[in-house]
Amino acid sequence: MQQSNAYIITFSVILTVVLGLLLSGTSQVLGPLQKEAEALDKKKQILGAVISGDEIAAMSPEEINSFYTSRIASVVVDINGEEVSEKDGAAVSAETVDIEKNYKLPAEDRLYPVFIFHAEGNDSDIESYIFPVFGAGLWDAISGYLALDTDMNTIGGITLSHVGETPGLGARITEPGVQARYQGKEIFNDSGELVSVAMQKGEGKDYSDNPHMVDGMSGATITANGVNAMLENYLGAYKPFIESKKSSNAVAAAY
Repeated sequence: MQQSNAYIITFSVILTVVLGLLLSGTSQVLGPLQKEAEALDKKKQILGAVISGDEIAAMSPEEINSFYTSRIASVVVDINGEEVSEKDGAAVSAETVDIEKNYKLPAEDRLYPVFIFHAEGNDSDIESYIFPVFGAGLWDAISGYLALDTDMNTIGGITLSHVGETPGLGARITEPGVQARYQGKEIFNDSGELVSVAMQKGEGKDYSDNPHMVDGMSGATITANGVNAMLENYLGAYKPFIESKKSSNAVAAAY
C-alpha cells in the first residue's frame, strides 16, 4: 500500500526525534563513565613513569585512585617556570589541563602541568617530578610522561603512547622494553646544557656509555624522530622550572 508524502515525512520526523532522544540519553548515561575511564587511564600513564606496569596491572581501579591520591601532588607552571593557579579568570589544575589542546597554542601561551611523586603521607619527601610531553609521530599524535629524579637530570622512567603508529614498528614505543631504554639517561651534559635524550636510527647498538643516546627501533625512524622532537621541545619548555628545582635542591643539599 503506497503511503502519502505527508505520512512518510511525519514518520521520518518522529523516527529522527526518537533516535535523537535515545542517543542523547545514552550519551548522558555513558558520558560520566567515559570521563572516569579517561581519568583512570591518565593516572595509569602518570604512575607508569615511576612504578612498573606490572604493579599497576595488579591494582584495581579503586587501588589506583587511592595510590594516586596518596602519592601524587601537582602544580601548573608557565613557560617561565612560574606556578599558575588560574587563566582567563578560571582556576586551573594539572589534572584538567588538556595537553593536546595546549599543544596547538604557541609555546609561550601554554599551561605546563607538573606531577610530583612523593612518599606516602609526606608531600615534602619528593621522589620524582613527572612531565607530560606531546608531539607528532608518523601518522598521528604521540604523547607521554617523563619522570626525572630529584637531581632534575636523570630519567627515572617514561611512558609513551600513540594514536596511530604502525603496529610492530612505530607502535613499539608503548613496549616496556623500549621505554626502559630511557631509564638512567640524562638530559643535561657535563657543561650544564640541556641536550635531552635522542633515540638513534637502527636497533641493537649499545649506548650504555652515552647518557644522551637511546637504542632505536628498526623500521621506525620517523616515529623515533617524533619522540626526539617531542622530548626536546617539552624539556626546553620545562627548563626554567627544572633549573629552579635544581638550584633549590643544590642549596638544600649544601645544608
